[in-house]
Amino acid sequence: MNEALTLVLALGSGVLLGGIFFGGLWWTVKLLVSSARPALWLIGSMLLRTIVVLGGFYIFARRGWESVLVCLLGFIIARYLVTRLTRADTPAYSGQEASHAP
Repeated sequence: MNEALTLVLALGSGVLLGGIFFGGLWWTVKLLVSSARPALWLIGSMLLRTIVVLGGFYIFARRGWESVLVCLLGFIIARYLVTRLTRADTPAYSGQEASHAP
């Protein structure tokens, strides 16, 4: 396969893996608030997300360190994108501390 095509595929896959990992984390945290068994959700989600991401990185590790590095770059880009997209879902921070805190 062409080297440039491999790197573009690695970048796109890194963004996809990061979207799965950080999007899944965001979804899990939102679910924990109303769950009867939050520890089970947290551990299960972490295991599933980690297995998927490590499997994806393993595929690109077989193609060379350059592919892994570009995949990691895509993963970091996805972290930034998910953080920006989910920030609109959380209430704005007012900068004031809680009045009930000592």
